[in-house]
Amino acid sequence: MPVADIADTVRASRFIGAVLKRHPQWAEKKAYAQPRAAGELEAELKLLLGDEADEARVMRELRGLRDREMGRIGYRELAGLAQLDETLGDLSTLAEVCCAAALDHAMRTLCLRYGQPRDAQGARATPVILGMGKLGGRELNFSSDIDLICCHTASGETDGSHALDNSEFFKRVVQLVTRLLAERTEHGFVFRVDLMLRPFGSAGPVSIAFDAAEDYYQQHGREWERYALIKARPVAGDIKAGNELLQRLRPFVYRRYLDFNAIGSLRSLKKLIADDVARRRQDDNVKLGRGGIREVEFIVQSFQLVRGGQEPRLRDPRLRPVLRYLAEAGHLPEPTAKKLDEHYVFLRRLENAIQIYADEQTHSLPLADEPRAALCLALNFDGWPALVQRFTEVREDVHHEFARVFAEPGHEDPEQDLAALIERLWAESPDLSVEQSALEPLAREDFGDAAADICKRLRDLRDARGTRTLSQTSQDRLRALLPLLLAETLQESEPATAATRVLGVLQAIGGRSTYLTLLRESAIARGHLVRLCAASPWVSQLLSTNPALLDQLLDARTLYAPPDKAEIRAELDHVFSQITDDETEAGMDALRRYRLETTLRIAAADVAGSLPLVQVSDRLTWLAEAVLQVAFDRAYAELRASYGVPLRRDGQVAGLAAIGYGKFGGIELGYGSDLDLVFVHDCDAPDQETEGGRRPIGGDVFMVRWAQRVIHWLQTLTPAGRAYEVDLELRPSGRSGLTVSSIEAFAQYQRREAWTWEHQALTRARTVAGSASLGERFEAIRREVLSAARDPDKLRQDIIDMRARMRASLDKSTATNWDIKQGEGGLIDLEFITQYLLLREAPGKPELLRWSDNWRQLEDLVSAGVLAETDRDTLIAAYRSLRAWSHARGLQQQPVLAPAEAFAEQRVQVREIWKRVGLASQ
Repeated sequence: MPVADIADTVRASRFIGAVLKRHPQWAEKKAYAQPRAAGELEAELKLLLGDEADEARVMRELRGLRDREMGRIGYRELAGLAQLDETLGDLSTLAEVCCAAALDHAMRTLCLRYGQPRDAQGARATPVILGMGKLGGRELNFSSDIDLICCHTASGETDGSHALDNSEFFKRVVQLVTRLLAERTEHGFVFRVDLMLRPFGSAGPVSIAFDAAEDYYQQHGREWERYALIKARPVAGDIKAGNELLQRLRPFVYRRYLDFNAIGSLRSLKKLIADDVARRRQDDNVKLGRGGIREVEFIVQSFQLVRGGQEPRLRDPRLRPVLRYLAEAGHLPEPTAKKLDEHYVFLRRLENAIQIYADEQTHSLPLADEPRAALCLALNFDGWPALVQRFTEVREDVHHEFARVFAEPGHEDPEQDLAALIERLWAESPDLSVEQSALEPLAREDFGDAAADICKRLRDLRDARGTRTLSQTSQDRLRALLPLLLAETLQESEPATAATRVLGVLQAIGGRSTYLTLLRESAIARGHLVRLCAASPWVSQLLSTNPALLDQLLDARTLYAPPDKAEIRAELDHVFSQITDDETEAGMDALRRYRLETTLRIAAADVAGSLPLVQVSDRLTWLAEAVLQVAFDRAYAELRASYGVPLRRDGQVAGLAAIGYGKFGGIELGYGSDLDLVFVHDCDAPDQETEGGRRPIGGDVFMVRWAQRVIHWLQTLTPAGRAYEVDLELRPSGRSGLTVSSIEAFAQYQRREAWTWEHQALTRARTVAGSASLGERFEAIRREVLSAARDPDKLRQDIIDMRARMRASLDKSTATNWDIKQGEGGLIDLEFITQYLLLREAPGKPELLRWSDNWRQLEDLVSAGVLAETDRDTLIAAYRSLRAWSHARGLQQQPVLAPAEAFAEQRVQVREIWKRVGLASQ
């Protein structure tokens, strides 16, 4: 406990000593002993004012309450009876209660005189007071002003006999509120009121209608006003309407994209503050000085402005909860966030102790011995040097982190020749001679023969429509960024290739200046961009078509460490925990963004060599499963809200499942893979109407719409692209079949009508989303169908014929190239060998049907004595090498045609096994 008793408290605060003299009964009753209960202060003030208090009484009671409550809060703070959050919260509650009481009195007084304010339709117009700054964040300090923005819900006029325009009426309301709170009387004042944050500042109306406020921020809002509105919170008047206004202003405050322009704006604002502090010689200012409270706030608010559009938990006006979230989300290292929180607590308690001493609005360390001794007593320091040492340590820590977050870009000292080249190219449209001379620094910097092409791409970038529409500030950013990126490409083994691809990404970004700012501000992001572009044109294309992915380049801890299956599910659950079922558009965009972000993380680990091919396919498959399940759940929630739920004959809710085929079923998805799906349901009462909805429909109709809605969630083109393309070709009866089949109809089709090639496809099928019980039924049907007795000769001939037809129509091999997928001895031959053996042997060995992926199926064939270990090893080795080569070609955006002589040994081995298992044509 910093202060031991009342005597020590008086020594630590002259203000509290004066309060005790004015209210001796206050100490006797030990009013400071317990914290306030919720609503207690409001009830106390209501009792003091009664129903018909006049202006003089309101002013007197508000000032008396303020005097007593400030004494109580200050005492509990100094005596160590309250944590910081209680102190700041109680100060904020006091301000809110006083604002509300003043507003109630002003409205009652003026409505009696002028009538009720109404809008054009006759509805009542109501006032709203937005608390800004510390009050908005419920972080008010001891002797703070209160920053307010006053609004009213609508234009119009009052309905009294002396009608006033609403703007004039609410102007008078605000003037009366301000006088009730801020005017000094013999009883003091309540709070100093600052209205300067309102639209148009001192030139604007003191109360503004909602529509006018929205128009102002859309047309005239400045960057610092975005920063200010982070803290906005309705504190008096029509609270519900105030929250609705803030919802309308959200697009101004929080951009939908990651807004790195905000960092530059905050940096500029902090520089203005620092210059003013230096001019006033206030280096020891706890709030505004180096490493002070404002720097902690700027660190937190930089993340809010940059990321708040995409992360709802960053839209909290309170600093400490947001700081904790920054650690949880990985935006700040947990030790850093914890240390910043500890420092913030120290600085705010220091600020309060300085102000509690004499109830003065000051933020600087005292110079006289008496207040210094009081401060040491209040904060439990042995002496002034110890306090100053702690203050210095805290400031240095805070400023170090502030400098890291707001570091000025461009100190990497890029090659001066490159910077000069960019300036020359941007100065005017260069003629051929200028361009030729410009090639010299490019060639000299290891771009070699590609110098001319790079120079042309720089000119194309300069002349592109997106670049020409940039503001001058953004053009300057682009010119400053280009030398940094080109210098970074020089670190790669093929600088010209890296530079060409990076410039392609920049041109695709076009006029979206926020991404230019991101890359200029972050050396980390620049480095990752260059490395990924150098490694893969496919990744370059991914970034070009989805610039929002650039924010993923900021953190190597996540970029090169893609999530596993459980983490993917958990991350998606977290994303959708903040999106309600009726926010379809937001949900679709979030689903696509997550899929793109995670795909980039997988690809980054892939090209970096830290993720083997099998794990790449695993993660791409897990990602598809998770995305598909979200689509299932969201589609069902939308349909249930309208139609209710479909029921089976036994009264249980009917389910839908998706069966994955092909690469999806075989856990071999690649980066651009479609999803081969078949939908089945267990609604055995198709004509029975759904229950519990506004518009009942038949159960079979519900199932069709559910499947269609899932496909809509995946395939619809939104600003974030598509989640996946869906292929339903493998459903029963193919293109002529239904979108969704009952599980019984599916079973009957597989038993009686399916072709051999459809049973081949079934060997690679598995349940990937939807009803777990329905998935179990599918697995039982799959085992039954695949283990049914077959004519071995017919099976063999069907397999041979199907392979021949595929090769005739799909094999792209030529005299000089070999198609590694469809060519003889290629991937399809490998898969056909496995499928043939499974279908041939499963009737007597159902254990062969456990898996849907080729590798584990080959393992089981060996365990069952069907395949020799040497043949298994040969097939798996060939499968691995061919898939790895094909995968690498895909990342380089090259066709999967190998030179005719490539993989000669593996091809021969595969064809020998093809013959050995009995598939040679006779």
